[in-house]
Amino acid sequence: MTISLIRTLLLYAVILGAVRLMGKRQISELQTSELVVTLLISDIAAIPMQDTGQPLLSGLLPIAILVFCEIVTSVIMLKSTRLRSLICGRPIVVINDGSIVQSELRRLRMTTEDLCEELRQKDIFCLEDVAYAIVETNGRMSIVKKPGKDVPSAELCGLIPPDNGIEAVVVSDGVVSDFSLQLIRKSHGWLEGILRGKNLSAKDIFLMTANTAGQFHIVKKEGRN
Repeated sequence: MTISLIRTLLLYAVILGAVRLMGKRQISELQTSELVVTLLISDIAAIPMQDTGQPLLSGLLPIAILVFCEIVTSVIMLKSTRLRSLICGRPIVVINDGSIVQSELRRLRMTTEDLCEELRQKDIFCLEDVAYAIVETNGRMSIVKKPGKDVPSAELCGLIPPDNGIEAVVVSDGVVSDFSLQLIRKSHGWLEGILRGKNLSAKDIFLMTANTAGQFHIVKKEGRN
């Protein structure tokens, strides 16, 4: 029992490290090669977890080889568009200048219901509003609306909105994030000054967000005065 626990924890740590090495893509954004490697790693890791008689190295070695192959393939694909197209495919236009490209839908085996569902997920409920729809290599759909149907930008309205920079969580459940402070270009002294002005300390705060312009929002922990 103890051996199984140790082997499982070790393999868990190895898989976490392997996924970390391969990048930060979400499951829905995995390219073909990345998805294949992820599925293979999960299957290979399950064998030494379940069979304690199986040498642990027989699971770790294939995982290491797969991660190495994926990293090498990714580097090569950065330099070779032909290899990237061969492995990942290419984006496919399914709506071109307002017209549905039926041949491409058949090629993707995408029904009209699938197409409409994808559009609804992009908050588009009328097919006539779409100028271009492109199925990307990761399976997601990108949409370009017709000019008359798109939401007008501030530039088109002749407005210049204030630039407040990026917003980040600087305090989460009483813990100050040094990374977030650097991201919004603020110092610990700035944060301490804000908290002193509110008669608070970091441990009193459940959530505090702030942006580059210095605007902030504080949510105190429940039960704190």
